[in-house]
Amino acid sequence: MPQRIAVQANVQPTADLLSELVAHLGQNRTQLREEWARRITESVLLTAMTKDEIFAEATSVYDNYVEVLETGSVEALQAYARNLSERIIPRGVETHEVVGIVLLLRDVLARSLFKKYQADFGLLNRVLDAYEPAANRIANTVAVGFVQERERIIRQQQEAIRELSTPVLQVRERLLILPIIGIVDSQRARQLTEQLLRGIRSNRAKVVVMDITGVPSVDSTVANHLVQTVEASRLLGATVIVTGLSPEIAQTLVTIGVDLTKMNTVGDLQGGIEEAERLLGYDVTSTGRLAAAHGDRE
Repeated sequence: MPQRIAVQANVQPTADLLSELVAHLGQNRTQLREEWARRITESVLLTAMTKDEIFAEATSVYDNYVEVLETGSVEALQAYARNLSERIIPRGVETHEVVGIVLLLRDVLARSLFKKYQADFGLLNRVLDAYEPAANRIANTVAVGFVQERERIIRQQQEAIRELSTPVLQVRERLLILPIIGIVDSQRARQLTEQLLRGIRSNRAKVVVMDITGVPSVDSTVANHLVQTVEASRLLGATVIVTGLSPEIAQTLVTIGVDLTKMNTVGDLQGGIEEAERLLGYDVTSTGRLAAAHGDRE
């Protein structure tokens, strides 16, 4: 029994092992960084970056890696992972590349530990037992940070595309045009409603021409949403003129019980603009020239 207690007492605590590991990685920093950067290049990862850029990032990741092993805190690494992702995602770096380089670093460091402790297999096992959970946590932190940043950028790009696909255009004072082109699903319908209502408020619009000539079809849910958009615009003080209503979309509106006589519809965009200008108090001549209803006329 006393002998067993003595053996237990000689086992280094995990914290001591990690401190020893951190000291080893600090002493061999230059060699291990260079080995890792070489392995990255050989594995054809981060091909969008130059060798100098790869080495610079490898240095930063290495130092953050060692700091996590030393302190147990991943906050600094999380911040660095977000910053790194912001810089390299626009250059086309993929998720598998980031995960790959972190796993390569883990491998490089593990090989170094094997070499250092190969003469004491028991100590080697204890060192790896202390190292592996921390290494796994680091790899997970970097991978999750990269994926989250990538998803954020994708959402921003999708939002920008939606903004471009449903522009609210001011053609004259108090008159907006909302040309809608392409497939309209429920998400896009909500988005264009939000854009239109913001446009009405910011431009103090009184009339909106919503042209759906370029919309091939809508389902009942989207059709209902368009009707609600017209009603919401009316509550903000703007009249909506719908143009380009196809027979198929008109049939859908009738099917869901919309009274088309309550909607201001005009055949085409030009006619819708002319009707909007009349509502705003302009006279439209046969040649298309406009004169203010209360202003000078030729």
